[in-house]
Amino acid sequence: MAKTDLEFKDLTEQFLDEIIEARRHIHQHPELSYKEDDTAEFVISYLEKWDIPYERMIGTGVIVDIKGEKGDGLDIGVRADIDALPVNEQTDLPYESEHEGVMHACGHDAHTAILLGTVYLLNKRKKDMKGSVRCIFQPAEEVGAAKKMIEAGVLEHPHIDRIMALHLWPYVDLGKIGIKYDNITSSADNFSIKVKGEAGHSGRPHQAVDAIAIGAEIIKAFQFLVARWNNPVKPLVINVGQIDGGKAPNIISDEVNLHGTVRAVYKETRDAAEKRINKLVHTLAEEYGGKATIDYQRGYPAINNDEEWTKWVEKNASEVLGKDNVVKIKEPSMGADDFSAYSTNVPSTYFRLGVREDGKKTYDLHHPKFQFDDSVLETGMKVFTATVYNTLSKDE
Repeated sequence: MAKTDLEFKDLTEQFLDEIIEARRHIHQHPELSYKEDDTAEFVISYLEKWDIPYERMIGTGVIVDIKGEKGDGLDIGVRADIDALPVNEQTDLPYESEHEGVMHACGHDAHTAILLGTVYLLNKRKKDMKGSVRCIFQPAEEVGAAKKMIEAGVLEHPHIDRIMALHLWPYVDLGKIGIKYDNITSSADNFSIKVKGEAGHSGRPHQAVDAIAIGAEIIKAFQFLVARWNNPVKPLVINVGQIDGGKAPNIISDEVNLHGTVRAVYKETRDAAEKRINKLVHTLAEEYGGKATIDYQRGYPAINNDEEWTKWVEKNASEVLGKDNVVKIKEPSMGADDFSAYSTNVPSTYFRLGVREDGKKTYDLHHPKFQFDDSVLETGMKVFTATVYNTLSKDE
């Protein structure tokens, strides 16, 4: 049974202020993927102050192993992403980004501070724990570095039995967390299509092969795939977000490039969509007298939340936050996260940390005005700490 009497006497006002200050420093000094040198050093400065050992991984990654003092047990992973986005911040906060064109617009500053505080809290409780917890400060989530972390051995020595992560979420109320069973995100694949035609004069289109027109037919056909081929209860998104082609208004273009993304919640939808898109692109281009090539890049799979592990997180969150502050998310997000690389290797759970406030406009993730109340840090630390502590200290 969980230790329902878990107390947080060390979550003092002074300690919370220290974690808030850390989060604001990270926010003010954001760094892009694989360039998080100062962020990693900042995290390390706290670990050294607290006399907590750490290791570096893939350059700017930092891992902390906290070993329980009651012997062998489960080995748990907790992950936070530390990179920022190429966004010009427009929040006017007193700790607004000092790096022009770079912003923590996805909440990774909060994720980092929450895990930093969790390290401190769990280290204080290690005398009651069996097994270990590996706290993973992961760089470059925005470009998929989880795979590199796994290749570097982040899930081994010891083998991680289960892993968890959180993400700020503007569609759940502040002070609450959102739990989702089964898949909580979609997969995310990208494609680049090059359509080749034959140039000509715009006044004599019958003597040319219009690559732009063929590209337009391909885009229209993608929506047919979504609306008429795909099972409507299994979400699929095909989006063309960039089109490059043409040289002048009176010249029929002989080349156009289409760049887009494909999102699917279920693996069978994802696999089938890739096959259909490849076939459609080639068939349509040839039918209209042109040719096409496609570079289809498989990205993140969907995050699948392990049922047993998710139930355990829900139980512990309900105990430390109150049942009313743990809500069930009904629908998966069509966004993606490279945490899915972990979830395909070990049982995992990924929950949402609410930031929505009544009476205030809440901006979405990746928006230049995205911001949140610092009280989310305490909520996240409590859920992480309670879940890990009650896992590693419970009687089997």
